[in-house]
Amino acid sequence: MSKVMLFIFLSWLTGNPLIAILVLLVIIYFLDRRFVGVFPSISKPFKRYRNISKLRQQLSLNNFDVSSKRELARLLLDTKKFKEAYDLLEEVKPYSETSAEYWDDLGTALIGLGRLEEGEAQILHALSLNERVKYGQPYLHLAAAFREKEPQKALGYAAKYGEIQSSSSEAYYLLGSLYLSLGQKEEAKSALNESLAVYRSLPKYKKRHERKWAVRSYFKSLTL
Repeated sequence: MSKVMLFIFLSWLTGNPLIAILVLLVIIYFLDRRFVGVFPSISKPFKRYRNISKLRQQLSLNNFDVSSKRELARLLLDTKKFKEAYDLLEEVKPYSETSAEYWDDLGTALIGLGRLEEGEAQILHALSLNERVKYGQPYLHLAAAFREKEPQKALGYAAKYGEIQSSSSEAYYLLGSLYLSLGQKEEAKSALNESLAVYRSLPKYKKRHERKWAVRSYFKSLTL
């Protein structure tokens, strides 16, 4: 009812129902970004490309800046520019042998290039250095990579991810989504319900970060 009243007020204020709808959508978007976070950030892609441009410029002045190459590679992975990311990571390999984050990035680039087994080996090496690297996300990457070719292996990796992230609403949402993509509806429903249960058990200060995953879990569970 409040949204209807707000729409009527905005229509009267603007004199145009279409503009009122646009204003209402903008208000809903900003409220979501402030309190929930279900909608994606509009500014994030622009910020990422701005950072990529800045790092490219830094490397044009100093091509031996290892930290800038690794950061640029991570951003390129986010934009699915796997070949360029892989080339940069290969350049810094001699300086990154003990970094679990490095080996995970390299494995992700290889998987993106279609070199699945090589990528798996590098990510498993990362996990051997630190099983909780990136909060267990490498297990989820491996599960997603193998969900079509080897579903049972994918489920095994998904289970390991669930063991590490047992107190995260986000983790159970991602796990539920993965189970759903593998056709495991009962497991998916269980994971999504667990996502909601975890959210309800969190202290107030942590709920802000996890709220969007609980909301997504709720709506996804309605489809099962």
